[in-house]
Amino acid sequence: MPSTSEVGHAKNVANFQDLITYCTAYEATYNPSKNALQLTSLNALLTSAQTELANVTTAKNAFDTATGDRQLAFENLKPLATKIFNYLSVTDATEQTIADAKTINNKLQGRRAKTISEDPPTEGGTAPNTISVSRQSYDMLTENFSALVDLVSSVPSYTPNETELTAASLTTFHGNLQTANTNVINAEVVYSNARISRNTILYAKSTGLVEIALEVKKYVKAIFGATSPQYKQISGIKFTNRKE
Repeated sequence: MPSTSEVGHAKNVANFQDLITYCTAYEATYNPSKNALQLTSLNALLTSAQTELANVTTAKNAFDTATGDRQLAFENLKPLATKIFNYLSVTDATEQTIADAKTINNKLQGRRAKTISEDPPTEGGTAPNTISVSRQSYDMLTENFSALVDLVSSVPSYTPNETELTAASLTTFHGNLQTANTNVINAEVVYSNARISRNTILYAKSTGLVEIALEVKKYVKAIFGATSPQYKQISGIKFTNRKE
């Protein structure tokens, strides 16, 4: 279901199309001297706005798809990390290596390796938020998994017969995590830029669709009169000047 914000943008564009339809029906009487208010310019602006709305929808769909793909890619990360640690525990790895692996796995699972002492209050007398050590963001999960793979790959006795636990499989899995995370970042950039472009077309000062629409209404009011049936036709067409 579209967000309230997205519905608002689409409503502005739909209302602008209605406004143009009325102005076109006024035929030769609608003849503003300002180029931006002329029908040719209004129709060109409408086309641009419709294109920008479509671009945002396409970019959002791509972002949502990439986000879903990333969730699937990371779905098996935590259980796999535990399997890696458990297997490493029965190799000839040193106690320190096993302890290091446990620390990394704790980060991947979102557990604290030890109790964190509270930070002292700030100068203002309020205690700051404790910095989370779970490091559950996707980039940190990817980084910590890479560290775990590097660690077990350095242990000569880490030679599992299980395919999913081999160093080669783990390297491939890590690459898939990186790709999935990068795809989301790239899709987010495209989505963000599409919204910026849409907002420029709809809400830029002086040249945006909303301001042009309001000027068109003023022009109709000027040539037909505030109590005219023509102005009453368009006076109730609403435009919301907002960017998000």
